[in-house]
Amino acid sequence: MTAPVALLSIGTADAPHNMAQTDVAEVARRLFQDRFPQFDRMAKVFDTAGIRQRQSVLPIDWYTTPRTWPERTEAYLVGAVDLFSRAAENALSGAGLTGADVDIIVTVSSTGIATPSLEARAMERLGFRSDAARIPVFGLGCAGGVTGLAIASRLARASPGAVVLLVAVEVCTLSFRMEDLTKADIVATALFGDGAAACVLRCGDGGFAHVDGTAEHTWPDTLDIMGWRVEQDGLGVIFARAIPPFAREHLRPAMDQMLATNGKRVEDIDRFICHPGGMKVIDAMEASLSMDQGTLDHERGVLADHGNMSAPTVLHVLNRARHAGLPKRSVVTALGPGFTVSTVTLSSAA
Repeated sequence: MTAPVALLSIGTADAPHNMAQTDVAEVARRLFQDRFPQFDRMAKVFDTAGIRQRQSVLPIDWYTTPRTWPERTEAYLVGAVDLFSRAAENALSGAGLTGADVDIIVTVSSTGIATPSLEARAMERLGFRSDAARIPVFGLGCAGGVTGLAIASRLARASPGAVVLLVAVEVCTLSFRMEDLTKADIVATALFGDGAAACVLRCGDGGFAHVDGTAEHTWPDTLDIMGWRVEQDGLGVIFARAIPPFAREHLRPAMDQMLATNGKRVEDIDRFICHPGGMKVIDAMEASLSMDQGTLDHERGVLADHGNMSAPTVLHVLNRARHAGLPKRSVVTALGPGFTVSTVTLSSAA
């Protein structure tokens, strides 16, 4: 019988600058009210987003000046490498390991361009071996934490005994912009934060959970729902269709199909651990998966304390669920550009 893939630890890292939601709303009003005719009507999103505070790699004043691609890229490289390193250090420490023990590194990030990629830039700080395999993954967006965990688990299963380190890091605040504003830009300004999370996996016993299965579903003709638009001054966010009603209508059939591939049903799952893309998305996921309103408490807590950090956010939720005590069976899930839903089914090792 094949040994299970064990999830040994999770580590997280917060960006250094805390931004109260009220402060962000005040700055946004000052910058956008006279330049975006619909701002007053949209400003309520700062109050209804369910966010108290977020973190960013740079102080809020940095975002009030127009920035070029090179400036945003430099901010990404500095901020993302630091977040990567601290999250990885925390995860490795939690597993009783060091960078020299890592055999495979999976790096998930979609908010900036780094070539060489982030794990190469962090190799000296973390003490990675020169023969460690590097697997950078770009373009997964908010689904990246779950899809990255699925990739890491498959690599661990294919390489028994190997230590696999997954690091998801995003600097979403670099999408804040003042020129050519759209409704999506206002929503992004109200939701996005920066952060990182890392997991250590290995095929074998131990850890706090085992990976029982992975699956994903991409809906046809949905490329316009979420993504990046490439502009002169950086990456701008695309929210071309309303995500909450889409999730409410389409998530359950896709979840039924994905769980069936692992011989499970929604009714077999004790806890869904979801990416909190926003308060309305959380409500829609609860409705679609027949959960009582308020069930996704860890999701609301992470959103309130950190905002939507894209890929790492669901791993922050998983970390809270782990400390609270995982039930027998849970499913980690996230929606992302594609438009895709990704899942990882876990069983508690306790």
